[in-house]
Amino acid sequence: MNIFKKWCVKLLPGYISYAGKKKSFFTGLIALGMVATLMLSSVPTYAQNIANLPVSLLSSSAFKQTLLANNSTQQELRGVWLTNIDSQILFGRRRLNAALNRLKQFNFNVVYPTVYNWGYTLYPSKVAEKFIGESVDPTPGLRRRDMLKEVIQLAHKKGLRVIPWVEFGFMAPADSELVKRNPEWITSRSDGTTVWKEGIHDRVWLSPFRPDVQNYMKDLIVEVVKNYDVDGIQVDDHFGLPGELGYDEYTVELYKKEHSGKAPPKDTKDPEWVKWRADKITDFMKQLFFAVKEAKQDCVMSVSPNPQRFSYEFFLADWARWERMGLVEELIIQLYRNDMNVFVDELERPEVKTARRHIPVSIGILTGLRRKYVPIKQVEEQVQAVRDRKFAGVSFFFYETLWNMTQERPQKRQRGFLNIFSAPVKAPSLQEGWKPV
Repeated sequence: MNIFKKWCVKLLPGYISYAGKKKSFFTGLIALGMVATLMLSSVPTYAQNIANLPVSLLSSSAFKQTLLANNSTQQELRGVWLTNIDSQILFGRRRLNAALNRLKQFNFNVVYPTVYNWGYTLYPSKVAEKFIGESVDPTPGLRRRDMLKEVIQLAHKKGLRVIPWVEFGFMAPADSELVKRNPEWITSRSDGTTVWKEGIHDRVWLSPFRPDVQNYMKDLIVEVVKNYDVDGIQVDDHFGLPGELGYDEYTVELYKKEHSGKAPPKDTKDPEWVKWRADKITDFMKQLFFAVKEAKQDCVMSVSPNPQRFSYEFFLADWARWERMGLVEELIIQLYRNDMNVFVDELERPEVKTARRHIPVSIGILTGLRRKYVPIKQVEEQVQAVRDRKFAGVSFFFYETLWNMTQERPQKRQRGFLNIFSAPVKAPSLQEGWKPV
């Protein structure tokens, strides 16, 4: 109450002086009450959670300016990815709840928790148990828990949407139980090698062209959609395949069957060979989309790829075609770029403009990695560039680098996000009547 009185003195001098001239006490009180009501109704999240915010932020002029900011945005996606790599928030209910509370305080409205990573599910899965021998990731903090159930319960209570992210897709650790138990699923290069390097880690890829692999992946996803109160499901480029792969015996024979016995070209970038594989992956995406819709009609199919040219050429993921076919209901393009000119150029691509006429298109913005620092100023500038062009919103990768894993003080980062998201808004959704701007 004392803080509120101070704000009244500083921010409402007209009303204070009015009362000070001994006008009607009740008139002055009503006036103050009306202004207080307007302030609190325009920013309910701050009013409800003010005690939980850092004192340094509460006393700052930036916070006061943010409180009075005129936020005209009616709908905007404000998302963040939650992962079990370089982050501990998924490994315990208390940590998870604290993180979700903080996101709610800073007016986020969607979370994308990973549910399939490092060759394991992060929720109890009968499908995984059948093919991997483990129903859930055995890592301490995840085993004997249903992390996804907890996320949904806690997030929904706070008004946050939950769209699980199938992070690894067709990729798997080279030494995983999934690979050991199903070696025939692995695809290869033309020279027979299978290992694909991701940083220091050895990965392999399941062949997305095999019916048994497709059924495994489809069953995992439908299991989530059927068994959990999710708002959607998300896949990314890992539902494609690195362009250098696809020379396993099954795929080669399938190609020969459809090309009068002719073998696939050795040139991995041969346009016809690229298109043939990309089209097969598109066929699977169509199967997946309808399987999800059969399980839960209002489950949003979300895709978070790289820009189209990169996705198509390097991962055979033709998301622009998926979108034109009606297989994508939410698109979040990963634009992890430092150069603002390059960032803006990607926003103006024809396929992006086309998609925006049909579905909510948001932009994925990098807030940092364990070994990569991104200043909050760059984040603010990129969000503004997205807003200037009236995209549906933004999502950040990833939670820890919002304000924890960074070279800047947490208070500075938090102040930046208070400026970015000055008041709560609803996330756009096709299921809830979204219309293009």
